[in-house]
Amino acid sequence: MKILAIDTATPSCSVALVNDDLLLGENTLVNDLTHSRHVMVLIQQVLDMSGVTVSEVDGFAATHGPGTFTGLRIGMSTVKGLADAGDKPVAGVSSLAALAWQADPSLLICPLIDARRNEVYFAHYRFENGQLKEVTPETVGPLEVAIRDIETPCCFIGSGASLYDDFIRQRLGRLAIFATCFQNTIRASTVAHLARERLANYDPGSDRDRFLPYYLRPSDAEIHLTSN
Repeated sequence: MKILAIDTATPSCSVALVNDDLLLGENTLVNDLTHSRHVMVLIQQVLDMSGVTVSEVDGFAATHGPGTFTGLRIGMSTVKGLADAGDKPVAGVSSLAALAWQADPSLLICPLIDARRNEVYFAHYRFENGQLKEVTPETVGPLEVAIRDIETPCCFIGSGASLYDDFIRQRLGRLAIFATCFQNTIRASTVAHLARERLANYDPGSDRDRFLPYYLRPSDAEIHLTSN
């Protein structure tokens, strides 16, 4: 099954094309430009490098959040447009789960994504028999809440891990283990892997309706409206 997957949930933008377990092509970019400026360019580059046309793609996937509001809308609308045009299945993948999949599978895993306002998006995961299992639900809150119940060695990964590494080390000492810096960026190939089973068992009557952004909190604009 050929899957084209993208991630635009964070400042990085990643596009990958996989065929079952084989990675055909992947391109990741990190800069200060909005993802709308380059996501279609990256998609075309990956398709060209792989020698595959968009009509030959069997399914599409994207991170559905949590993450930046604008980034999620750009990525999901792009993928949904491609899927609708070819009447192909589409699936959303948690950005936190994608990060967790890239971490040390032998440890408790705490992916952290910077949510600004001195908060992070986070959850706790473990691998059981090769499967990633959610230990605590995805949420947003102060870093202190994300780490306060950790009593065993834990792998921290993501933009929030690199941003707050000194604070985490001070609080947890040797229990805090950090992923290498390049693992803090979500890879679209990971998104494709996590979406594969859902795409293979796709139900067009319900799955397409569930392809929605998962923000975890209202946007700044919504907060401003409710406060006035």
